[in-house]
Amino acid sequence: MNEHSSPTPFHFCLFLAVAILWGLNWQVVKSAMPAIPPFWLRGASTFLGGLGLLLMARMKGRSIRPAQGEIKILCWLSLWNITLWGAFSAYGVLLLPSGRAALLAFTMPVWSVLLSVCWLHETLGRRRLVGLILGSLGVFALMASRFSLDGALAGSALMLGAAVSWAVGVVSIKRFPVVMPPYVFVGWMMTLGSLPLMLAAFLFEGVSWPHPGASPMLGFLYMTFISGMLCSWAWNYLVLKLPVAVSSLSSLLTPLVGVAGGMLILGEKPGFPEFLGAAFILGAVLFVTSRSADS
Repeated sequence: MNEHSSPTPFHFCLFLAVAILWGLNWQVVKSAMPAIPPFWLRGASTFLGGLGLLLMARMKGRSIRPAQGEIKILCWLSLWNITLWGAFSAYGVLLLPSGRAALLAFTMPVWSVLLSVCWLHETLGRRRLVGLILGSLGVFALMASRFSLDGALAGSALMLGAAVSWAVGVVSIKRFPVVMPPYVFVGWMMTLGSLPLMLAAFLFEGVSWPHPGASPMLGFLYMTFISGMLCSWAWNYLVLKLPVAVSSLSSLLTPLVGVAGGMLILGEKPGFPEFLGAAFILGAVLFVTSRSADS
């Protein structure tokens, strides 16, 4: 379950699907939050998405019972990939424009690649090192034009916390492998990780809030089935199959979609930093997904 392979056309299609659907998710979350409190939105959608994956596994005749000793590993992975990521990002995106929140969240590859070198003893190789540098430059170029926003310090700190939490989770998946199909693994991780979020929602956000309208409920369904079930499965499949350097850097496409979504949905106008960042990030993906990349 932890064997590495070179990127294939199928992997590249998954890269694009995750980038587009997760990139648009930031606008969906932003539009749904005025009607649905952040912890409830993250916790309930993640819980239902996880249950959906486990139900699919049972319908296919797969066992969903973790092997002996895997519950502790699943709890550890759920803490970083779901609980802390969800808690930090839920309130981070509430305090920031959706585009900037996405950009800060996807500094994750910088932390995950560095952690994988120290913790997993992975080798970057020249091409992946160039991809890491280009991708990092692209993200920071996109961020540069947004640091002047008022009152964004707390939101920025929360989103960076989310990025680091996600990075620890990605590397932990490699460090502590579990023997189960990817969608069963992701289903358990989402279900377990969402329980603390829903407990926090009950304690801090209560249960007496107005019934959301049609648009927030559509956003909730998008987060449950598209962002939650489909993208979470695809992302963790890539993490399990490919080196951290490849799977993490390829996710840098998502901030581009976040910026484009801000333009099309929120009417934002890109400037020079956006175009410069796009060039860097597309160059990074070209290096990382190349078949001739150093292994």
